[in-house]
Amino acid sequence: MSYVAPLKDMMFVLNELAGLAAVNALPGCEDATPETVEAVLEENAKFCSEMIAPLNWPGDQAPSSWRDGVVTTTKGFKEAFKAFGDAGWQGVQHPVDFGGQGLPKLVATPCIEMLNSANLSFALCPLLTDGAIEALMTAGTDAQKKTYLENLISGKWTGTMNLTEPQAGSDLAMVRSRAVPQGDGTFKVFGTKIYITYGEHDMAENIIHLVLARTPDAPEGIKGISLFLVPKFMPNADGSVGARNDVHCVSIEHKLGIKASPTAVLQFGDHGGAIGTLVGEENRGLEYMFIMMNAARFAVGMQGIGVAERAYQKAVGYAKDRVQSRDLTGSAGPVTIIHQPDVRRMLMTMRAQTEAARALSYVTAAAHDAAHHDADAATRKANQAFYEFMVPIVKGWSTEMSIEVASTGVQIHGGMGFIEETGAAQYYRDARILTIYEGTTAIQANDLIGRKTVRDGGANAKAILAQARQTVADLEGSDSADLKAIRGRLADGVQALEDVIDFVVGNARSDIKGVFAGSVLYLKMAGIVLGGWQMARAALIAEQKLTAKSGDASFYRAKIGTARFFADHFLAQASGYRAAIVEGSAGVMALTEDQF
Repeated sequence: MSYVAPLKDMMFVLNELAGLAAVNALPGCEDATPETVEAVLEENAKFCSEMIAPLNWPGDQAPSSWRDGVVTTTKGFKEAFKAFGDAGWQGVQHPVDFGGQGLPKLVATPCIEMLNSANLSFALCPLLTDGAIEALMTAGTDAQKKTYLENLISGKWTGTMNLTEPQAGSDLAMVRSRAVPQGDGTFKVFGTKIYITYGEHDMAENIIHLVLARTPDAPEGIKGISLFLVPKFMPNADGSVGARNDVHCVSIEHKLGIKASPTAVLQFGDHGGAIGTLVGEENRGLEYMFIMMNAARFAVGMQGIGVAERAYQKAVGYAKDRVQSRDLTGSAGPVTIIHQPDVRRMLMTMRAQTEAARALSYVTAAAHDAAHHDADAATRKANQAFYEFMVPIVKGWSTEMSIEVASTGVQIHGGMGFIEETGAAQYYRDARILTIYEGTTAIQANDLIGRKTVRDGGANAKAILAQARQTVADLEGSDSADLKAIRGRLADGVQALEDVIDFVVGNARSDIKGVFAGSVLYLKMAGIVLGGWQMARAALIAEQKLTAKSGDASFYRAKIGTARFFADHFLAQASGYRAAIVEGSAGVMALTEDQF
C-alpha cells in the first residue's frame, strides 16, 4: 500500500490548534499564508508519496553496503536525494540569505512528518543536516557560514553529528577524541566515533562532520569538550571540493531496522590527522552540540509520528481487505476484519495516539516560531519555556507511542504481520531505534524532571496546566455527551498531572531516586494528558464547525469520535500513572543488586 499524506488532518491542526494565522502574522513569517502553506504541503505530499515512499521497502531489503571504506546506498536513494535538494526541501525552514525558503518551523514540521512516513531511513540524512545547519547558524564564524551553509541548505553537501565513542555513550564526559592546534587556526583531530548516521555515503559530493573533541589543555569532564568542523573533503577557496581529509569509514553497523541508513564507524587521524576548524569557543562544544540535539530530538519525535501514521495506514488497508469470520451480529458469510470490535479498538488506539502526538508537536512548533519572532519579549520568553518543556515529551512520548502503534499494526495483520513480505514488520523494526538515539527515553525523562520541572519549582509546568484547565472550562457549556465525557477525563488528567508535578518538586531533594524511579512514567503521563488536552481542543472546534454547518461534517464527526476514544482509553490512565509515580518507587528499589 502506498503512503497517502493525511493532509486534511495536518491542515486542521495547523489552522485550528497551532494557530497558523497567528504565526503568519509574526515578523519574518509573512510568506506563510494559509494558501501558500497548503500548496507547500500538497507538493511535499506528492514528492514524498511518488519519489521517496517507493524506496522504503527496497531499502529494507537491499540496505546500504560498505566495501573498502566506500558506502553505497540503496539503488535510487542518490537520485531521490538530488531531487530532494533541487526541489528545495532541505531549506524549508532555513534562512533565505543562504538559499533556504525561510518558512516557519510550523510549516517545516508536517513536511518532516511526511518525509519520515514515506521513508525513515532516507529522512535521517536531511535530519542530521538540519542539525548541522542549526549549529553553524548559532555558533559558526562568518567564514564557516559562507563556506558551508549554502551547500548544506541546497542538499549539495550533508552534515553529521559525532558524539559517541566506544567508551562514551550517554556519558559524554568520557569523550577522548583529541584536537591539536596547528598554529594557523586549524586543528588536527584524532579519534574514533561510532553510530554516525550517514557518516559515509554516495548521495552528496561532501559530508561535513561536526565532532566533539578535547584540546590538549582542556579540563576534564564535559567542561573540556569543544566542537570542530571536519569536512570529508577540504573546500577550495572558490567553494569547490578539494583534497580528501583524513577521516575514513572503517565499517557500518548491521541493524534491526533503518537498514538503508548507513550507521558508520569513523576513524579520524589515522594518516596524520584530520584537519578541522573550531566552531565557536573552546570548551563550549557540548553547549553547541545541544543546539543540534534539541533540533534533532524534536525531529525524532516527528519520526515517531511519521512511522505511526504509516503503520496505521498499512493496518487500515489490511483490515479493510482481509476477510475472516462472520460478523458478531450475524452475516451471510465471512466479513472483512474491520467489522470486528477488537480490530476497531486496535485501529482506534493507533489513530488516536498518532493524532494526539501530531497535534501536540505542531503546537510545540508554533511556540518555537513565536519564541523566535514575536515582537514582545515576554511573549518570546513564555513560548520558549513552553517549547523547551515540550521537546522531551515530543521526543520521548511520540517515539514510545510509535513502537506500540507499529506493534499493534503487526497484531492486526495476524500471522501475516510476522511475515516480512507484508511490510508491517518493517515499521515495528524501524520504530525500535527511536526511543534510543538522540537520547533515550530515560534521558528525556531526566531532562523533563531536572531542567524542566524541578529547576523552576514547577512554575512553567503549572502555567501549561493552567492553559489545559482553560480548555476544561471552555468545554463546560457543551450539551454534547462526547464533549462532556472528554471534559471529565481531561479535568481528572490535569489534576493527576498536577499532583505528580507537586510530588516531583517536593521530593526531588529528599528522595531523588524515588522521584527518578517514576521519571519515564511522568514523561508518558505528561504526553497523554497534554496530548489529550489538544484532542479536547480539537473536539470542541469540531463541534463548533458542525453546529455552524461549516466544512466536512464527516471529518469533524470522526475528530470528535477519535478524541472521545483518546479520553476514555488514554486520559483515563492518568490516575494509574499518578499512583505508580507517587506511590510506586518502593517497589522499583525493593531488591538488592544480588537479588536480580
